[in-house]
Amino acid sequence: MGYSDQRFNVNLSILFTELPLLERPAAAAKAGFGAVELWWPWVDAPTPEQSELDALKQAIEDAGVQLVGLNFYAGQLPGPDRGALSVPGEESERFRANLPVAADFAKSLGCTALNALYGNRVDGVDPAVQDELALENLVLAAREADRVGAILLIEALNAPESPKCPIVSAPKAIEIVDKVNAASGLGNAKFLMDLYHLSMNGEDLPSVIERHVSKTGHVQIADNPGRGAPGTGSLPLEGLLDQLRAAGYEGWVGLEYKPGDRPSAEAFGWLPAGN
Repeated sequence: MGYSDQRFNVNLSILFTELPLLERPAAAAKAGFGAVELWWPWVDAPTPEQSELDALKQAIEDAGVQLVGLNFYAGQLPGPDRGALSVPGEESERFRANLPVAADFAKSLGCTALNALYGNRVDGVDPAVQDELALENLVLAAREADRVGAILLIEALNAPESPKCPIVSAPKAIEIVDKVNAASGLGNAKFLMDLYHLSMNGEDLPSVIERHVSKTGHVQIADNPGRGAPGTGSLPLEGLLDQLRAAGYEGWVGLEYKPGDRPSAEAFGWLPAGN
């Protein structure tokens, strides 16, 4: 087994960001990747002009890469926000407006995984009110994902870097997954297992894999400490991915790490030749 047995895709919202958005798919293809994923690219526009959507679609198609994951609108990301769907008022409305736009864009490119980031706690707002709103919005997101043949991903972040986010453990994310599936009746909500975030939380990663692989819809990796490429930290990522594969996970593994002080194209030396 090992890295050569995995299906890796590149997150173009953290790698190749030294390039304009429309040049990143081709750069990923040149680096040897056939698949990419994205955070919502327009942080100030949940409903961008159709021309912008069309241009990105064309860039992905021209590069010959497959879009395998896309975030719904999540506010300023990267930045202070950690999602929008649990934030009352304008942010919740922006999230809802984005749902059909993101779903249709995903469908147009054959993307079957849509990630809905929960969002931060808001000072002065009852957490129960936020959680009720979040469940309503996640059910709407599950329905939109289902409409286009996609799964809905629920991701656990990490407490040190996202102290106001309430989903900072695998069990909490799984709890939300189960609530959404029960409320929607669709069963298409899945866990996004980001091994970097879970390691930052101090979780037992082999145990997380053993307990939750059956509900996992996507995996992302970065090394810890530093959120760099595999081998820059101390996580046994190759062994963990082997465990995932042995446990039945056959999906994509998103490379969501920082390239460091070098061009992104030079941040893949850890990969076996020909991967």
